[in-house]
Amino acid sequence: MTAHESGCELCRTDGGLVVARIAQLRVVRPDDANFPATYRVVWNGHVAEWTDLPPEQRSLCMRAVAKVETVLREALVPTKINLASLGNVVPHLHWHVIARFDWDSHYPQPVWGTAQRDVEPPAKQRLALGLEALDARIAAAIATMGGD
Repeated sequence: MTAHESGCELCRTDGGLVVARIAQLRVVRPDDANFPATYRVVWNGHVAEWTDLPPEQRSLCMRAVAKVETVLREALVPTKINLASLGNVVPHLHWHVIARFDWDSHYPQPVWGTAQRDVEPPAKQRLALGLEALDARIAAAIATMGGD
């Protein structure tokens, strides 16, 4: 499953700041001012659907999603974690892992919904841990997976 498609954004680019990478997948943090504690677990090969992966690779991918979620929950104590794998715009398997807070601009609406409030100070400043430290914790968690 190492095929790539030249027209696919996630085949051409990393899709954000790479926080961790193992042979099969990478974890990236896109730059999102409203939701700074947003990460994506991106399968490295061009696979459009979850069931295109054999069961052992699906398990590896979900273990990575769970590790990112666990770090976010422990480090930030969010109100909720949102998980999503949509792939309508970018048909390349990836999971969104988003820490949500009752103070965020859209809560309880989805991140693509209507803003409910202005957030001051900005969301990034309200996090219990800086993004670089959060990135480092996620990288360490993914590193424990090795290439299994």
